[in-house]
Formats: sequence, structure tokens, C-alpha cells
Amino acid sequence: MTVFQLIGSDYKKYREYGSNLFVILFLTQGFWATFQYRFAHYFHTKIKLQPFRFFIMLVFYFWQKIIEILTGISIPAAVKIGKSFYIAHHGHIIINSDAIIGDNCNISQGVTIGVSGLGEKRGVPIIGNNVYIAANAVCAGKIVIEDNVLIGACSLVNKDVAKNSTVVGVPAVVVSDKGSKGYI
Repeated sequence: MTVFQLIGSDYKKYREYGSNLFVILFLTQGFWATFQYRFAHYFHTKIKLQPFRFFIMLVFYFWQKIIEILTGISIPAAVKIGKSFYIAHHGHIIINSDAIIGDNCNISQGVTIGVSGLGEKRGVPIIGNNVYIAANAVCAGKIVIEDNVLIGACSLVNKDVAKNSTVVGVPAVVVSDKGSKGYI
């Protein structure tokens, strides 16, 4: 998909939740962060020739920092995020630059997707498609969160999660096999 198709898929996702064009563009901080990320990621992956890459990425780093200060959302250009990404509420969202997030995922405020572990187990999560991560959840370590997973609020996910699971708690445990259906 092109950068404009990805932004369009994100925009459509925000429209599904009842917002109009004005609200999405001017009042929805999650969309601002996603919009900035899409352009930064495009140039991060396409521009390789120095010194052009340095100067172009410098602009995007400053733009990202402004978005981060205004919204509390940090999405580095190196992150890989699929289409139809939705940030429900702004504030205190940190995504590690090595993270991979699939298509049609929703995250809420206070979510951290980060690095953890020691030795061979050190790494960053790979998150599948149709995953809902509720408020203040932490996904950390070299883990795989498969498709259609629901992660409950204030949960710590540090082990692999099978598809169609609902996990909650610290550390997170499976409480249901209904997954994210109805939350995405």
C-alpha cells in the first residue's frame, strides 16, 4: 500500500468510530501521531542516499518530537504498523522502534510496547492483526501476540499469546477464547 492508502485506511477507521473530518484532522491527537508516523516511516524506508536521508529524517524527528510533546504518543519512524491503525485516546503511549504491529489494531491510552528480557529472550513484541490493547497495558519482551487477541486494561503481557485469546492481569493470563471480536 502507498502512504496515502495507509493514511486513508487509518482515516476510515476513525470514521467508523463516529468522528467527522473536522474532528479527526483538528481534534484527534491519535490521528495526528499516526499521520506523522506514516510519512516518517515512508521516508525512513525509501530514502537511503546520504546526506539527503539525514536532512529529510531530521525534519521528521523534529515533527515526531512536537507530536510527542503535544500528544504524549511516541511512534518512531522505524516501527512497522499495518493498515487501519487506531489510537483510541492520546497520552502516554510508547512504542519501541523495533516493534511490529499488524493490520486493524487498536490501542488505548497508557500503552507501552517495549523491549524486555535478557540474552536470547531480549526483544520486542510482534503483534498480529485485529488486536485490541486496552488502557495502561504493557507488552514487553521477545513475544508473539497472535491475531484477534484482546489484552485487558493494566495487563502485563510478557509471554506469547495464542490467537483469539483474551488476556488480563499481571502477568497476563488467558481468561477467554473470545478474543477481540466486538472491540475492533
